[in-house]
Amino acid sequence: MGAARRRERRRFLLGFEPDSTPDAATIVPELRALPATATYDEDCRRCGRLAGFLREVRVAHPTYWCRPVPPFGETAARLVVVGLAPGMHGANASGRPFTGDHAGILLYETLHAYGFASGPVATARGDGLRLTGCRITNAVKCLPPGNKPLPSEVRACNPFLAADLRTVPEGGAVLALGRVAHEASLRALDLAASHAAFAHGARHPLPGRRALFDSYHCSRYNTNTRRLTPAMFRAVFDAVAAHLAAEAPAVAAA
Repeated sequence: MGAARRRERRRFLLGFEPDSTPDAATIVPELRALPATATYDEDCRRCGRLAGFLREVRVAHPTYWCRPVPPFGETAARLVVVGLAPGMHGANASGRPFTGDHAGILLYETLHAYGFASGPVATARGDGLRLTGCRITNAVKCLPPGNKPLPSEVRACNPFLAADLRTVPEGGAVLALGRVAHEASLRALDLAASHAAFAHGARHPLPGRRALFDSYHCSRYNTNTRRLTPAMFRAVFDAVAAHLAAEAPAVAAA
């Protein structure tokens, strides 16, 4: 395939010239059309850049999920873990957050150690893995080019994250993996960015005896460079577990 043909194909798939910067209308053509009460939509294509990229990836990997990735776990879980976005050969392939990629190794191993997951390894949607008292989601539900969603795409997907966090009960916890997830969680909770600054290991009180916890993302880069070690991640989960235990609903005497 010649260079001109490749360029034309990429322009068709992305919806804009590959060497140009798309305007907001191209990136998010229906930004005002999504209601604040929106829930997960497998057919969402409102971010033109992401929809085009997924079409392109589906051509290269026809067996991959290549759609918005739904949350995984209990709907009203007391702990919701918020990641950044699906990985190319992980969640975008399997259709389940942090499943089949390097970032999921430390996450599921730790969730299992703290009683939130039935096993320490996530390989595929049909692997039988179950979450207890936990739900995993992403700030952006679609695979972004280079694993870097645009700010407009994070904002466009935020009503879906708001729906994910709306079911966290009193005394529950939100764990944000990385700064983008932290800021998206604040927006989803209708809180200003100035309400709480991101810092690894930080705990921020939320209304209803809830709390937002921060951790560096468990990405391959962060774990390989030791920016995030298993001990550091467990320390965050120690704090989350302590909060959930302290705020556990009272059980009526038999």
